[in-house]
Amino acid sequence: MKDSKRRKFKADFKAQVALEAVKERKTLAELAQQFNLHPNQISTWKGLLLSSATGIFQETSKGQEEKQAFDEERSRLYEQIGKLQVELEWLKKNINASRAVRQDCVDRPERPFSLSRQCELLSLHKSGLYYQPKGESEQNLQLMRKIDEQYLKTPFAGYRMMNELLRRQGEMVNEKRVRRLMRLMGLVAIYAKPDLSKANKAHKKYPYLLRNMLINQVNQVWSSDITYIPMKNGFLYLVAVMDWYSRYVLSWSCPTAWKAVFA
Repeated sequence: MKDSKRRKFKADFKAQVALEAVKERKTLAELAQQFNLHPNQISTWKGLLLSSATGIFQETSKGQEEKQAFDEERSRLYEQIGKLQVELEWLKKNINASRAVRQDCVDRPERPFSLSRQCELLSLHKSGLYYQPKGESEQNLQLMRKIDEQYLKTPFAGYRMMNELLRRQGEMVNEKRVRRLMRLMGLVAIYAKPDLSKANKAHKKYPYLLRNMLINQVNQVWSSDITYIPMKNGFLYLVAVMDWYSRYVLSWSCPTAWKAVFA
């Protein structure tokens, strides 16, 4: 009676037979006779060896591609982090400022990063960087000069009274225009406002040191005063320090405290 028990082979034996078949130094029939196997079995093992080898090389290539992609992603992240650090340092210096100052903070020549990104960080519109104000017309400049001269004579005049006074001088203006120009010049009517004499109890009261003082010599008391000088396009502040006794001007300064936007 034929034994039905199947033969079992070790892995190293299968690998040896499959490797000999791959070498093709002998035919399958010769290898079958040498190792006492069926040719189909040897062919099957040969195919398994070849398919396994292909898989090994594919895994190796896949691993190299994944490593290369990881290195590229890591380099990209490091580059992005470097840009963010530059933006952060730049933003720390320029974030707490007015709109005009923030516009001046935009780095156009150097450009550590794009203008669009700078405007985004500073909450600005890129189109505003290229806007140039036209300024006031020559007619408005002349009208503002007359308003300034009239204001020196009647500082209590608001825009309604100022409009009437200008009309008496032959100027064809309306209240809306006069109000806009006076607001642009910073002119406000001087009049008694309510509760001006009420002091805040929380404020410290400083004594008036010159009360009942006899001033009879030089350099005993100094004082300072401020006024402004009308110019063609706006005005200049004049600050002076004087000696009370001799009325001598000890020092003075005339900085450009206000420049007309319509220059």
